[in-house]
Amino acid sequence: MRPELLNPLFADTESMDGVGPKLRKPLARLGLTRLRDLLYHLPDRFVQRHSVSTLDDATVGEQIVAPLTPIEHKASAGRGPFRVMAQDEAGNICALTYFGRASYTARKQLPTGEKRWIAGRLDQYGQMLQIVHPDHVAQDSAGAMGKLVEPIYPLAEGLTQPRMAALVGQSLSHLPDLPEWIESGVMQKQGWPAWKEALLRAHKAEDKPARDRLAYDELLANSLALMLVRAANRQRKGQPLSGDGHLRRKLELPFPLTGAQKRSIAEVEGDLGQTSPMLRLLQGDVGAGKTVVALEALLIAVESGAQGAMLAPTEILARQHYETLRQMAAPTGVQIALLTGRDKGKARESILMGLMDGSIDIVVGTHAIFQDAVTYRNLALVVIDEQHRFGVGQRLMLTRKGRVTPHCLAMTATPIPRTLTLAEYGEMDVSRLDELPPGRQAIDTRVISSERLGDVVAGLERHFQQGNQAYWVCPMVRENENEDIAAAEARYAGLKERLGDDVVLVHGQLKSEEKDAAMERFARGDAKLLVATTVIEVGVDVPNATLMVIEQAERFGLAQLHQLRGRVGRGSKKSVCLLIRGENLSETGRERLALMRATQDGFRLAEEDLRLRGGGELLGTRQSGDSPFNVASLEQIQQLLPVAHDDARLLVERDGGLDSPRGAAARILLYLFERDWGVQLLRGG
Repeated sequence: MRPELLNPLFADTESMDGVGPKLRKPLARLGLTRLRDLLYHLPDRFVQRHSVSTLDDATVGEQIVAPLTPIEHKASAGRGPFRVMAQDEAGNICALTYFGRASYTARKQLPTGEKRWIAGRLDQYGQMLQIVHPDHVAQDSAGAMGKLVEPIYPLAEGLTQPRMAALVGQSLSHLPDLPEWIESGVMQKQGWPAWKEALLRAHKAEDKPARDRLAYDELLANSLALMLVRAANRQRKGQPLSGDGHLRRKLELPFPLTGAQKRSIAEVEGDLGQTSPMLRLLQGDVGAGKTVVALEALLIAVESGAQGAMLAPTEILARQHYETLRQMAAPTGVQIALLTGRDKGKARESILMGLMDGSIDIVVGTHAIFQDAVTYRNLALVVIDEQHRFGVGQRLMLTRKGRVTPHCLAMTATPIPRTLTLAEYGEMDVSRLDELPPGRQAIDTRVISSERLGDVVAGLERHFQQGNQAYWVCPMVRENENEDIAAAEARYAGLKERLGDDVVLVHGQLKSEEKDAAMERFARGDAKLLVATTVIEVGVDVPNATLMVIEQAERFGLAQLHQLRGRVGRGSKKSVCLLIRGENLSETGRERLALMRATQDGFRLAEEDLRLRGGGELLGTRQSGDSPFNVASLEQIQQLLPVAHDDARLLVERDGGLDSPRGAAARILLYLFERDWGVQLLRGG
């Protein structure tokens, strides 16, 4: 149960003064549905204004607050602006200029002969000084002086700065006093204010200590929740698995294992032999051979008389894993089944029976494998592919399927910088596959100007004549009226006109059946070219696809470009990746593309990506809203996460956990940041 102290903060924004159905929509678009969300909707920046008694004290281009008296209202002919001519005490004239409907407000707010305090940017139009659309008009100096430092908030259509500031002010008036959850030594060393003061200060002015304090709270909540998951996992009873190797010896792998694979398999084997369940993340670059490690782990489970399950985020990926595992495990005689949401009737029944009576050793599937109807005879190991697509909550659901808690091996092909591994996977042990298997050829990466698009399309036809397939990736789905973004739909239409029915389209807004059908056509080789948005980042393995074209490559993060490039180079043929760049390349864009040409090491690219992006996205997954942080910037994560991690560990291991006085405060923190699954786990939920 959420502590009562926090209930006012979780009240719906509808309960606020002045918020009706009309305002709810733009607020919801920004993710602001409760008072708590408004508290943490921090300003992007602040406008600093200079107070002047006459316009002689101001410079053009400066943000000012000045006392001016309107002397004349001038309406222009046609659609021209409406001007209020105003003068200061020294007799200087300034035009207050309004366009469109704003003129109605101007007439009311600025009656001639009455002094007003005007806040806005002083500009020059010809010989005349002017302020276009003043930000504020106040009747007295006190009202104006409150506007010398003004927060500028992120907005959605239908919201204005004054309205947003008023709503934030209203939510700040409900701030309770909360007990301190940060270790006193850390507070003193950093010079941070208390929680309530930090929020008030962060909305008032540029205040690094206040902003850092709020970011730290979020990082601490996350670290603590993951730490509690880890502690609870250690106390759980698992089933020690120690196979005798009789199945693994029968494997006939096409390549010898790399050193990194051998090391990872040994780490997994060590974990599986323990009584507490394994919780391990296997990070491997695209094509580093994670599936082999997963298969070895699954075979250990089967050798021990238990079952294994492998969970994939999409049906296509599940099908692909199923085929790969079946081929690799064929010499062992192990029974492997595929279970997806699509399976119905008798086929589904027989798989469910096989899992229940134990005649199926390994099941591969989508989240259908942890639905209520699915029961296992003895599920002892769960392998989760593309871990970042599943939350901790989903993972916990699966681990309830065994007689005791099953071991869990999570895999991701997204190379993650070391700093961020803590943020995303602080509760797990980590294995890294940082070598490519022998036989994998380097992908020839080239950067080409968008002016040569015609040559690229002509090259495609030659490419297909040689019996090869290709991908073409665009950054957005539909043309955006005001941006020249190559849209997948428009590109698809143009290429289809030129190349005929050999072209298929896949993007996130298609129905999943249409998406799957297009992907399957391409995987079977019936279609030669797959035009897509980044939905193919994690996906199909088509050895015959040897060309990857990425349009407006400078718009993608390095981690994402690397993921996309990894879709080719899967077979024995030489593969090429063409990065098509726009005309106006930024310095960062240029550096990114140069790095892509220079290296194919995903872990190096991930670290460089972090350096180049600064406060941008985390892990290239921000698009899908997967980042665990809303308050902390990337810089703050790098700087403060290690401290938060140590602080959380101290609290759990030394300071009496959540039962101590600081622990009671930390419980409030977990609820405040909705990491309360950490608390529920502690109760054995």
